[in-house]
Amino acid sequence: MSSTRYKLHWITAIIEVLKTLKDMIFPLIILLFANGFKDNMNSGKWYLDYFTFIIFGVLIIVFFVTGVIKWKRFVYWFEDDELRIEYGLFVKKKRYIPFDRIQSLDYTEGILHRPLKLVKVKVETAGNTSSLKSEAELTAITKEAASVIEAKMAEAKRRKTSVAVDEGELQEENVTIVKPVFTMSMKNLLLLATTSGGIGLILSGVLIFIVQFSEFIPYETMYNELAGFVKFGTLLIVIAVFFGFLVVWAISVAMTYLSYYNFSVTIEKEDLVITRGLIEKKRATVPLNRVQSVRIIENPFRQLFGYASVVIDNAGGGLGEGAKINLFPLVKKTEIYGPLKEVFPDLIIEKPTNKLPARGKRYYYRIDFLWMVPVIGALTYFFFPFGLLSLLLIPVIVLFGLWQHRSAAYDVSGNQLTMQFRGFSLQTTYLLKKRIQSMEMKQNYFHKKKSVATLSARIKSGATMFNAQVSHMDEAEAERILSWYEPSNKEEGIG
Repeated sequence: MSSTRYKLHWITAIIEVLKTLKDMIFPLIILLFANGFKDNMNSGKWYLDYFTFIIFGVLIIVFFVTGVIKWKRFVYWFEDDELRIEYGLFVKKKRYIPFDRIQSLDYTEGILHRPLKLVKVKVETAGNTSSLKSEAELTAITKEAASVIEAKMAEAKRRKTSVAVDEGELQEENVTIVKPVFTMSMKNLLLLATTSGGIGLILSGVLIFIVQFSEFIPYETMYNELAGFVKFGTLLIVIAVFFGFLVVWAISVAMTYLSYYNFSVTIEKEDLVITRGLIEKKRATVPLNRVQSVRIIENPFRQLFGYASVVIDNAGGGLGEGAKINLFPLVKKTEIYGPLKEVFPDLIIEKPTNKLPARGKRYYYRIDFLWMVPVIGALTYFFFPFGLLSLLLIPVIVLFGLWQHRSAAYDVSGNQLTMQFRGFSLQTTYLLKKRIQSMEMKQNYFHKKKSVATLSARIKSGATMFNAQVSHMDEAEAERILSWYEPSNKEEGIG
């Protein structure tokens, strides 16, 4: 193997500086606001008047020097069928990653990468359990250099496969067949962007900002301005609030559109390859043997128009897409089954038909009703007579529970368990027996009286577990499914 050392592209130094600034943005802003805009900047000593700005400038220089050193100290090479990396700012570290342990190489092309035809490469291994951090990361290399890593990895895996095979009998296929599975249309992309939940993320970010910098926000001035604005009438306030939410919604739409632009799924050998993004182009590889479950999720609003999304749970960690991966972010319900059968030919993609018994209905709303009773009582007592409106929560709770009961279903077909349940969105989860990590049947005293039970199946999802659960089903049916899952009948787990 070649032991030539390779360095990252020089743009890595700038990316490292920007990454450090991003991580330090809140402390830096607090430093500026706390000391940078004082009225008493007249001490007569310039270094005291501008002390904060001097500190700020020194920190920027330190960040830049640190970024350059990190770039200079980072090298990688190929030796003994391993990807070897050496890095470290103050302490030199080495990491050796056998090629046969590498599950995938995920590529990202950011704003700084694309003009220079570079990519960021994340190395994902079978043993990596973190859903946030990859096994190794090459911040910026050329696409040709990334292809070299892929070629070295393929060569090493071929070599290991052919150890016990005579050279004359081994026929290697070098051509990678790419099979398109799904491409999101522009119409579906726009619908996804306009109905996404990104607005909640933006509002929570604004709330965090307010909490972090509450002492610097001039609430008294804002209150006086608002009091003056109120004089112009409630209608103007409603209009202002409406336009405020409209702006936040527009930002959410733009973020989703840019993130999922040109979304496509292909199959390359035994891997799913997902590409997406306009400004920052991402390419994630998911080995098919690491997929633990397939879920069809139907948001009530999108469900009205016949749309759903499909996600898969991945046993590996560190993927740019995360452990829960959007396979089809938005697709017509009638167009789901064809592409899913292309990817998972052994999966039975059908709606479960076994519904829950009527005697389990009350348990879907009883607990919610009990904890709401003191809340309704308090609202009625302290805000009488308007507090009486809280009584309207009771039929809402009951109807929502009945809706959940009606939505739940299950099926067992061969080595597959299908579970359907609803939080707010309807989820239909398809689970192979060999992928289920554990199953549990839960019953309390009241359940036993009505012969109902709650059954849950847990599967690996990155470093954590995903729990599929059908609540308050027939007790005999829950025991039958537990018997179906008995270890003596269970196939081997994660591939």
